[in-house]
Amino acid sequence: MASASASRLLLPAPPPAAPPRCHPSIRFSVPRLRCRASAAAASAAGSAALLERSGAAAVAIREFVTHDELRAAVRLRVRTFYEYTIDSVGAEDHRKALAEREFEALQDRISGKMINFQRVSCINGTVPLSPSLMSAEELCSTCKFVEDGEERVVVGSLDLNQCLWLPDELTGKRPGVNEDNQTRAYLSNVCVAKELQKKGLGYALVDKSKKLAHEWGITDLYVHVAINNVAGQKLYEKSGFVYESEEPAWKARFLGRPRRLLLWLDMKKESL
Repeated sequence: MASASASRLLLPAPPPAAPPRCHPSIRFSVPRLRCRASAAAASAAGSAALLERSGAAAVAIREFVTHDELRAAVRLRVRTFYEYTIDSVGAEDHRKALAEREFEALQDRISGKMINFQRVSCINGTVPLSPSLMSAEELCSTCKFVEDGEERVVVGSLDLNQCLWLPDELTGKRPGVNEDNQTRAYLSNVCVAKELQKKGLGYALVDKSKKLAHEWGITDLYVHVAINNVAGQKLYEKSGFVYESEEPAWKARFLGRPRRLLLWLDMKKESL
């Protein structure tokens, strides 16, 4: 699911110092996830599960820990937000260039180098690389990283951005513009690997972001979703978001994309 828009690709900057280890991860068991990449793959896999029920194969939901994990998360986003035909010339080179530029831009935001972004965190869902993932070989090869000698795969990701606005997106109205004491935040780059969609992973990522936003003192949480993304809208509605405004048709045409809805969550009413 590509529930929110891919962030704007920005100019590169020197990487920050090695990131500190973040909050403990949240784990939940995913019941027998099946590959949904294609009808052919689904037929070949039959009833074989992508993930086992055992605790070792549980999805870990947490803030990113290493640069390798951050790169894997960016590759998942490129895989999710950009589609290529099988015979596309230079598709692989284009994907690599997009991933590198987005990785550099994300580092800029996380390290505080970007104006307007007060604080940014990348939250990922990861699983250990295991034989049960063999039917998702392309996902594993693209989104794999190594941490403490263990190979893991990023299967879901989003960014939590404490800022007044996101580039080229609708701006939230709450709690009012006060740059000295800003408690507004936005979710962006919300995505789940197509093989693992509709299994609760998107909801778990959003739930983790709400907990982190609460720790940051956020009072108003926003997310943008395409007007034709029914699955994304259902996810956010389930998570407590409500409609605030929508993008005018002329702006969507100018930017060459479907119109966006802006959804709002009153964090003061969230019991976390």
